[in-house]
Amino acid sequence: MIHATVPIKLKSASSRYDIRVGTGLLATCGDWATSSVPEARRAIIVSNKKVFGLYGDAVQRSLAKAGLSVSTHLIGDGERFKSLKTLEQTLAAFNANGISRTDVVVALGGGVVGDLAGFAAAVHLRGVKFLQMPTTLLAMIDSSVGGKTGVNSQFGKNLIGAFHQPAGVLIDADVLATLPRRELTAGFCEAVKQGAIGGRKLLDQTHRFLQGLDVKNGINELLADELCGLVARQVEFKAKIVAGDERESANNETARSRKILNFGHTFAHALEKATDYRYLRHGEAVGLGILFAAELSKKLEFLSADDVTLLNAVVRCAGRLPALDGIDREKVAAAFSKDKKVIGDSLQWILLRGIGKPVILPGSNIPPRAVKEILGKFIR
Repeated sequence: MIHATVPIKLKSASSRYDIRVGTGLLATCGDWATSSVPEARRAIIVSNKKVFGLYGDAVQRSLAKAGLSVSTHLIGDGERFKSLKTLEQTLAAFNANGISRTDVVVALGGGVVGDLAGFAAAVHLRGVKFLQMPTTLLAMIDSSVGGKTGVNSQFGKNLIGAFHQPAGVLIDADVLATLPRRELTAGFCEAVKQGAIGGRKLLDQTHRFLQGLDVKNGINELLADELCGLVARQVEFKAKIVAGDERESANNETARSRKILNFGHTFAHALEKATDYRYLRHGEAVGLGILFAAELSKKLEFLSADDVTLLNAVVRCAGRLPALDGIDREKVAAAFSKDKKVIGDSLQWILLRGIGKPVILPGSNIPPRAVKEILGKFIR
């Protein structure tokens, strides 16, 4: 059942698409896929072993029933597989299965699968269409929306990639019933991030949902309808930002810049790189990054102590975050300089002047001592 349809209205008519949010949607995804890419005759599903084991048969059957010739390519599970090596293997699979420019790539999985498959679709034959079927909460409300694709490398996270909009996004909230607790926490941290920059209404809606949720027990059927509503509001917020700044203009430093979606990500990306992408889920790192950015905003007298307390409370409701004991503080500090938000010679920080009031500041405007002090509080 479709609960909501969110249009992505980009300047280029050929890049516009819809995001469907609902329950029981994977079982009928074939009709949706052929209506989204009517010229396609072949489809290749990119997924990982775990996700494909849960949903692959149903998706394959539905695609085949709709008249598509279906092949599959499975990648490893985890951020470390979002790499150039995996990209090359995926492109080899596209070639081996004869995927042409009129065919379609189907990304079935979380953010790693979506980013990797989308980037492969962007560079295969200089661009083929792809569809997103996100299976994690984080991918549903963040990475599947907006057309950012890419891989990690020794240089940093997401520094190699392309803007390549999907032809459609299908969000089936039923899949969240099988999501591990840590993955739910990761997704809810991303929801808190969007609430923090989106405004009190979105943050309060997220907080109320989390207060009524036992994250340890996951998502049950009774919560599915309410969750679909929350996901739709989160997607609508991101869609509005993406529509106004599709390619994240380097010169756009307003509160409507796509850069504001990186709130909490400076510290998050540094933590991930310093731990070789093996210790933290991306959303967990974002949760810690929210708290870091909030503390830095307070230190600079932008954000009130009450707002910092509120953000801490909402993040805690999302679930327990991993401890940072033992992480090399110097590696984290060094990783700041490798972040994709470096413009010219300066890292741009996304901070808050209040809930729903993001501000973009060059690192040159922030005393290094302030960053070092906050870093010391988080990694002792």
